[in-house]
Amino acid sequence: MKRRVCIVGIGMTPLKPLSEEVSYKEMMFEAAVKAYEDCGINPRKDVDTFVCCSEDYIEGTSIFDEYVPDQIGGALKQVHTITSDGLFGVCAAILQLLTEEFKVAVVEAHAKASNILTPEGVHMCALDPIYTRPLNVNPIFIAGLEYNSFLFNYPFTQTDCAEVVVKNKKNALKNPYAAYGANLSVEDVLNSFPVAYPLTELEVSPYADGACVIVLAREEVAKDLKKKPIYIDGFSFIQGSPNLEVRSWEYPRATEEAAKRAYKMAGISNPNKEIDFCEIDDTYSYKEIQNALALNCQDIIINPSGGSLGMGYIYEGTGLMRLIMAVLQLRGEAGSFQIKINNELPKKALVQSWRGLPTENSCVLILNRE
Repeated sequence: MKRRVCIVGIGMTPLKPLSEEVSYKEMMFEAAVKAYEDCGINPRKDVDTFVCCSEDYIEGTSIFDEYVPDQIGGALKQVHTITSDGLFGVCAAILQLLTEEFKVAVVEAHAKASNILTPEGVHMCALDPIYTRPLNVNPIFIAGLEYNSFLFNYPFTQTDCAEVVVKNKKNALKNPYAAYGANLSVEDVLNSFPVAYPLTELEVSPYADGACVIVLAREEVAKDLKKKPIYIDGFSFIQGSPNLEVRSWEYPRATEEAAKRAYKMAGISNPNKEIDFCEIDDTYSYKEIQNALALNCQDIIINPSGGSLGMGYIYEGTGLMRLIMAVLQLRGEAGSFQIKINNELPKKALVQSWRGLPTENSCVLILNRE
């Protein structure tokens, strides 16, 4: 991109299976305070536009963005909602900043998943009300069908997918933000409770509570702020069809198309050689392999943070969580889970996210430390 947008501040709460001690507003406030302190800004004076990523069905409240401004410092300011994953919200903020009508933008996303008694009921509401919802089956059957189709059409086995779980949960043991780090074997994964054949319980990212806030700024503004900026060289998002009858079951076409556009924008021709690591969707074990193939980045480090399988799945906050983990790596602030490439800090990263069942969408960002 000729005009670049930068990530200048990040804030996140540690993910937890249960957070009885705080409300969603308190979680959001904690993440926001951390992000503003990280870049040294006052949200009431310095931020021009806010984006919150939330879904009324998940929040249990209609017009949920009405409950957002106070705790992120956005009262009496422009706040709008993207009802999708947080990475799509980042793209919306980037587009606003590129108009040059705004200088600084904030994106927030969170989850209080422990408040939801029947998450499958939320997913049911996203299914076609005429053809699919009347079947009255748990929507995770879609993941089982995708998994079967993937294994049938590609030279991978369930053992390969189980190894993804083992890797990511082990990576999460080093990550203080992660809720589900564990030292497992492939046999543990394969022998866990069956969910939707061939998908097992340990191959599904467990829900967690947490909040994430990211501060973005135009390049000329970012240079005057507290932290060295992380540049966004390319971005793209693709929306497919939620209708099960017209999708590709074995391959994430939306991810491939989003990647092509982001690579073109960033001037990347060989991602396996030009990108140092990636944080990509692993909502289900097979998804990491699927997405790596579609992104053409299967030969580089994937999900050093532990991904959603190890950290936890926080609904619309999942994409922002991945983005924050990538920024920590590029800054050299990842601590116990910091990676190095040839004894140096990584320079370029890819972040990808998917909103989850039953959607067919994908968002890709290319980050650069220089």
